[in-house]
Amino acid sequence: MKAEPRFFRLPRHAATTALLFVDMQRIWVDQATGYYRDRLHGGVLRNQQALLRAARDTGVQVLHTVIESLTRDGRDRSMDHKLSDIHVPKGDPSGAIIDALTPVENEIVLPKTSSGLFNSTPADYVLRNLGTTHLVVCGVITDQCVDMAARDAADRGYLVTVVEDACATYSAERHAAAIATLGGYADILDTPATIEHLFPPAKKTS
Repeated sequence: MKAEPRFFRLPRHAATTALLFVDMQRIWVDQATGYYRDRLHGGVLRNQQALLRAARDTGVQVLHTVIESLTRDGRDRSMDHKLSDIHVPKGDPSGAIIDALTPVENEIVLPKTSSGLFNSTPADYVLRNLGTTHLVVCGVITDQCVDMAARDAADRGYLVTVVEDACATYSAERHAAAIATLGGYADILDTPATIEHLFPPAKKTS
């Protein structure tokens, strides 16, 4: 018998649901090549826009993470990012969120200097202040920053959903492997199912 989805374990309300976009920045999208670029432009970006519209329409909280140092020289970066030469200077245009997902006024943007959202930002503090119980995750890279955000959120007690067709990495094999293992920590849904189950339209009042 198929296990009941995790999101059923607590009542689902727009006010307690948050949609998280992981690292959807110009530097990672505009420079994409090969399979990664084809996946982004073959459906992932379109699906992300659909999720964003649905979240805004139904009052679901929208948050964005970006890789961005707190300094221009990046001295505050994690050791991993220093060794990997990952550096987006504070305020650099390359680190801006892509136009298709540009945050509107009052949407939260969390700059981070590690792969794990919860390791270098106040994400847990912010989500708890928002009253979040259900966290919907999408973005890049499926088997790196998306993976860590989902796993860490699950460990902290959030009911996590990963939107499979709104995530991308560098090969089909890497994406499939990441999604398979994330199934142990999160519900895995596609975009239409996510919108149906987690972004229900507001009830009309007569």
